[in-house]
Amino acid sequence: MNKDLLAIFEYLEREKGIKREVIISALEEALRAAARKSIRGLLNVSVKINGKTGSIDVLAQKEVVDKVTIPDEEIDIVDAKVFNPYCELGQWIDVTVTPSDFGRIAAQTARQVMSQKLKSAERDVIYEEYRHRINEIISGSVKKVVRGATLIVDLGKVEGILPDRFYPKTEKYNVGDRVQALLYQVRDTDTGGAEVVLSRSHPEFVSQLFLLEVPELKDGTISIERIVREAGYRTKLAVSSTDPKVDPVGACVGVRGTRIKNIIRELNNEKIDIIPFSDDPIRLLQNALHPVECKKCNVDKTNNIVNIVVEDEQYPTVLGKRGINTRLNGELINMDIQVQKMSDYQAAMNLERGQMAAVDDPTLDEPLAIEGMSHLIIESLVSAGFDTNRKVLSSTAQQLATIPEISLEMADKILEQIRKKRM
Repeated sequence: MNKDLLAIFEYLEREKGIKREVIISALEEALRAAARKSIRGLLNVSVKINGKTGSIDVLAQKEVVDKVTIPDEEIDIVDAKVFNPYCELGQWIDVTVTPSDFGRIAAQTARQVMSQKLKSAERDVIYEEYRHRINEIISGSVKKVVRGATLIVDLGKVEGILPDRFYPKTEKYNVGDRVQALLYQVRDTDTGGAEVVLSRSHPEFVSQLFLLEVPELKDGTISIERIVREAGYRTKLAVSSTDPKVDPVGACVGVRGTRIKNIIRELNNEKIDIIPFSDDPIRLLQNALHPVECKKCNVDKTNNIVNIVVEDEQYPTVLGKRGINTRLNGELINMDIQVQKMSDYQAAMNLERGQMAAVDDPTLDEPLAIEGMSHLIIESLVSAGFDTNRKVLSSTAQQLATIPEISLEMADKILEQIRKKRM
């Protein structure tokens, strides 16, 4: 009994999930190639391995004859009866021809072929078990760290790879640490095997965490319409509900934040913004910026850009650390976002209006008339001395807002309307 061979069979079955028949078939094929090299001249050489005892027999076909003239191809009928008591002259039978040193020769010759076959078998096992689990969350323990910060994760029967680019730079792992990750991909390797690729930085990882925590996502009552992420720093997801009685944002947050707290903990305190979804990109942007209010919003559809103006004190919040907030909001609405401070915007508008007012154009000195504006507002402007377009353009919103009937917003509207008309 070959105890070493049996031990290999049991290990590969238990640890790698490869069936014994597959292992034996691969080993027999590898040893057949070795036998043909070490035992030349024989016909139809084959190898048989006993799966229960581990014994190896090399067989060759020989013709049963009265008198042997070609030893490599023939066998005396008396000797043939030892292998097959019922054989007859002219019949071809399998004869055991295992050389005494075959074990050493076979091991050396078959190692490379056997390794390739087992990789192929292991690849099939990996594909069979994991190919239907793409985008599932699986867990394992860090077995080793290679190539800088790439992690090899023990998943049980197989090992997964978590490349350093697939988890946030804010996370650090040591051998033995437990890790949860998204099953991102099952791919072939250059050596003929397969590997399970994991990810903790993909936005889908966050989506799957919410699926585990929020029952309404599983039953389809609410859904994640869009999700964008800067792994380790911030995630934004837009959610909607098919039931008007169910608040999608509240369902994701949970009572007193219980649901989202578990997810934030798993993401090592990464910030998460949950936003009501809207098909209108500008409305979706306003939802994402809440409670910050856009004072001005201009959409350039040709260049796919949204220009927004916010109060000076809210500018850092809208921009975010290293511009992350604005960048993610842009990805969320699939447009580029340009943010401007109110003071900068007003300064630019004052300069532009001042240039317009300085133009030698007699129509600017005609009596004030603003299309769509009420007569009461126009009369208030005229009474305050702003009786022509030139005088209005030469003023600022703050100056116009000193008129009792005109608010600061109304002053902005008046100036903008005249400016656009003169462009």
